[in-house]
Amino acid sequence: MSPMIAHSDDDIRRCLPAMLALRGHLTPEQAFEQIRSQQANERFVLAFIPAEDPAEPAPAVVGYRLMNFLYCGKTIYIDDLSTLPSARGKGYASALVDFVVDQARQSGCQCISLDSGQNPARYDAHRLYLNKGFNITSHHFKLDL
Repeated sequence: MSPMIAHSDDDIRRCLPAMLALRGHLTPEQAFEQIRSQQANERFVLAFIPAEDPAEPAPAVVGYRLMNFLYCGKTIYIDDLSTLPSARGKGYASALVDFVVDQARQSGCQCISLDSGQNPARYDAHRLYLNKGFNITSHHFKLDL
């Protein structure tokens, strides 16, 4: 279970079913275009657990960005971590978090951060983050325009 970074269009398309399990408001084409734009402009990395059969979709994905903030310095921000419903409970998300931690250390980051929704559907994800040593450090505020 070695994560890979999605570079090619085919890799990204293999990641879309797992990504859309979390980001269901997007169509596959919207998600594809957004990922390509973020890769080109925002230091966005999409990593995935490859399926045993290369023709099958990736069972789990993580999208993250390398950023710098005044409050915490160099960081990796995890935008998305998602597993296909049929693949949950198999350790894929845990392996992807470990992969991101390794990437952050190799990049000289001071921290990794993420936001996660507050509802019962996210409790398994919260448990994973807490078990991996993440702390709840702030409230996230949003103003829709």
